[in-house]
Amino acid sequence: MQPDPSSNRAWALLIARWILGLIFFMAGFWKVFSLGPLEHARRLFVEPYVHTFLPRWALWTTGTVVPVVELVAGGLLLLGLRIRDALLALGAVLVLVTFGHLLLEPLYEFHTHVIPRAALLLLLLLMPAAEDRFSMDGWLRRRATSR
Repeated sequence: MQPDPSSNRAWALLIARWILGLIFFMAGFWKVFSLGPLEHARRLFVEPYVHTFLPRWALWTTGTVVPVVELVAGGLLLLGLRIRDALLALGAVLVLVTFGHLLLEPLYEFHTHVIPRAALLLLLLLMPAAEDRFSMDGWLRRRATSR
């Protein structure tokens, strides 16, 4: 007896979602609760980019918001809730991080940090949401259609 291919896709989506969710949730958790959003902003946004054309207020704002976005969006992915919104938020973080690294180092090798996360994120965005049966979004969708 052959396994149902849609079942394999559901498991693949769950695994990809959990891996990406854990990567961002744990990074956000550390940045919010161990380092602190202000210290994160100072160390990783303000100090490295203060001599660029980017305004200080924007560095402080993004530097304090990014850890919270990572924490919340990563948690949403783990739960499978508001998946598309979480993926778009994390996609924006990846674009921001890529821009920042390339601003400081135009030949930055982002294959170890950005590419694996982007690959999982794009896979999750490209797969039909209906295939993700092991998510709260899927459960809510099934519940709404059964009424």
